[in-house]
Amino acid sequence: MTATAFPAATPPERLLLGPGPSPVHERVTAAQARQVVGHLDPWFLEVMDQIAAMLRVVMRTANPLTYAVSGTGSAGMETAVVNTVEPGDTVIVGINGVFGGRIADTAERAGAEVVRIEEPWGRIIATDRVAEALQAHPGAKFVALVHAETSTGAHQPLEEVGALLADTDTLFLVDSVTGLGGVPLEVDDWGVDVLYSGTQKCLSVPPGLAPVTFSAKAEAVLDARTAPVRSWYLDVSAIRTYWGQPAGGGSAKRAYHHTAPISALFGLHEGLRMVLEEGLETRWARHAEVGELFQSHLEDRDIELLAQQGHRLPQLTSFAWPEGVDEGALRSRLLDEHGIEVGGGLGTFAGTAWRVGLMGEGATHANVDRLLDAIDELRER
Repeated sequence: MTATAFPAATPPERLLLGPGPSPVHERVTAAQARQVVGHLDPWFLEVMDQIAAMLRVVMRTANPLTYAVSGTGSAGMETAVVNTVEPGDTVIVGINGVFGGRIADTAERAGAEVVRIEEPWGRIIATDRVAEALQAHPGAKFVALVHAETSTGAHQPLEEVGALLADTDTLFLVDSVTGLGGVPLEVDDWGVDVLYSGTQKCLSVPPGLAPVTFSAKAEAVLDARTAPVRSWYLDVSAIRTYWGQPAGGGSAKRAYHHTAPISALFGLHEGLRMVLEEGLETRWARHAEVGELFQSHLEDRDIELLAQQGHRLPQLTSFAWPEGVDEGALRSRLLDEHGIEVGGGLGTFAGTAWRVGLMGEGATHANVDRLLDAIDELRER
């Protein structure tokens, strides 16, 4: 067969208002289209340093060991877990949706005994439940919580748990894949030791990179390992030198580990510049205002929001359709007739719920109006 049998992959016009990816600004796509350079080019290494510096600002941390994993948010999760866990360790994981369950699964694959703190989907994990689990397992390697649960829209408080763990040897591990850049996050002030995120949510950068950060307390755990990390590709001890952060601080020659996704890092660099141009607090406020507007309009339509009241993410809203509404058919018509993508429910919410993301470039009044107008039109026919 010849190339003529395969037309160019020209995507249709879509408004991405699902749980990710989010809309991408033309500045970011233009950055990704720039000329490729070598992954050890001195100029590119400076770009990497700038990315790490901007990530520290956005995460509100001074952690030297902060970088972007070459992989999606799930690669960030595996990086966080497999580097801190050794076979036989006990870990405590809060599970109130899909992604807490994935942390637990990953920890078990790394050889850990997992203590699960389970809550109904959409509810948060209460601090007293964490305290009870920690009292029963004082030697736990980490406590893991999902800051922004993408499957439910629940917004997990972190500060009290961080304070609870501050004077212990237990690490505080946090999934903020959907949180970073969309809601307040204070890695250092809240005592978070290991945090991972993704680029395709509130940063509005295409998927493919996972920002991570490790505190000094977490670095001590990495340095004290006695068993090899159960991943060659995600082993922080090897990758950190490529990112200019050798163990023990100081300086060392940047060492090749793998061929970095150069064009993707260009995009992240530009996306982070746009976050800082807007201002982090301003960006948080924009997400809050737009998300609350959308949720209030849903409640005006007697639509049930599924996340716990008082703990709802503004950038990711899950809601249930009334009985008799075929959510899958309605979602397909929304895409086919209006070019708008939203997400269906996962797990216990599958077949009855939608997940709408108003993240990054997608968090605008115009997008709220367009989506609600489309939904109203579709339901009238």
